[in-house]
Amino acid sequence: MQDWLKKNLDITSLRLAAVDLNGQARGKRIPSRFAAKIFDAGARMPFSACNVDLLGQDIDDSPLVFNSGDADGTLRPTERGFVPMPWLNTPTALLPVWMFNEDGTGFSSDPRHALQRLLNCFADQGLTPVVALEMEFYLIDTAAPKPQIPRAPLAPRAHHVADTLSVRALDDFDAFLTDLYTACEAMDIPADAAISESGAGQFEINLLHCDDALRTADNAWFFKAAAKGIARKHGYTASFMAKPYLDSAGSGLHSHFSLLDRDGHNIFDDGTTTGSVALQHAVAGGLAAMEASSLVFAPFDNSYDRLVPDAHAPTSICWGYDNRTTALRIPASSPQARRIEHRVAGGDANPYLLLTAILGAALNGIEDRQLPAQPVTGNAYAQSLPQIAESWKNAIDLFGQSAQIKRMFDPELIDNYLRCKRQELRLLPALDPDSRTALYLETL
Repeated sequence: MQDWLKKNLDITSLRLAAVDLNGQARGKRIPSRFAAKIFDAGARMPFSACNVDLLGQDIDDSPLVFNSGDADGTLRPTERGFVPMPWLNTPTALLPVWMFNEDGTGFSSDPRHALQRLLNCFADQGLTPVVALEMEFYLIDTAAPKPQIPRAPLAPRAHHVADTLSVRALDDFDAFLTDLYTACEAMDIPADAAISESGAGQFEINLLHCDDALRTADNAWFFKAAAKGIARKHGYTASFMAKPYLDSAGSGLHSHFSLLDRDGHNIFDDGTTTGSVALQHAVAGGLAAMEASSLVFAPFDNSYDRLVPDAHAPTSICWGYDNRTTALRIPASSPQARRIEHRVAGGDANPYLLLTAILGAALNGIEDRQLPAQPVTGNAYAQSLPQIAESWKNAIDLFGQSAQIKRMFDPELIDNYLRCKRQELRLLPALDPDSRTALYLETL
């Protein structure tokens, strides 16, 4: 990291940032000439900063605040090192960090440590998750009296209707997309194909598969920051809010994953079109934990506006082959690329907690040798099937009561996440609708 700074003398400003339970960046700005002390001793920040609500406020009854004297943890750089932030006018680099206790152990309520803890369990069994993500978001004109689709520089008029998979819609926002891809290249984010999605002003960009799930979560976190920063430079807001417009499609965060054994073989591949018994076990685990995991997939009240029938977001706890109405989809592919697509989460989900929940449930199913119900064919919305949590409050209650969740997450993280969500459940609905929408649009 010191060599990187010596090679990039134009970088004069640094951002030290850890991820909180809502996926927000918390940290500090420091001049780059003082970076050496971070490498030697780390930086200090209160543990409670990893567990503030979406408004940035302390959790009222949190044991991390006054009961502990609001003690500091130590922020240490992750293995990623410096990441450029090319959307800022001042030459700046992000130094992603994560939180450690005084004894050098990872802070259990740091979402990055939660995912690392789970990946250690996979490693103990000789398994490596390979994960790809689909990032959906809207470009929005928030300067207008009401949030609306922005006028594209190359378009004769604003887009008012969805133009699914339209190349013209991509070309209308070419300048923004080109700058976003340039930023991803500089940040080493594997951004692949972009498409115009089902909502007007909505796009999806795929992040290529990687055999390091922690790096994949980092990539998603960095991508959100890049999309928001580049959008601001172009006069837009990029929002990963789950449902910005009630009459348009919501934004999802779909995950594709497979598992490699010690020899690099995909254990979901048995040479057939149906996949292996291990795939069945992983599917069964994912279905068994899905309802209780709803709070991770849909962490805010707006998240549940997306999870409605016939709106391109799954609502039933079921699986199927090449069926986009199911929660878990087995895409059509060669046997070697056999994988599971998890389609439930909204764009507002914390990618670290999301992958912990998805992969943790799959591991539970493999360990327990569970088998799923028969795969669904046809329209899952039209069938009588178990449902995902019906409301935010219901999801909070289920998360706190589930034995499945306790297998995947540390007890301290579960407790702090519940305290955070209960405070938000009390405070956010009390905001007037315009203020709550503005908070979600800008923050998520």
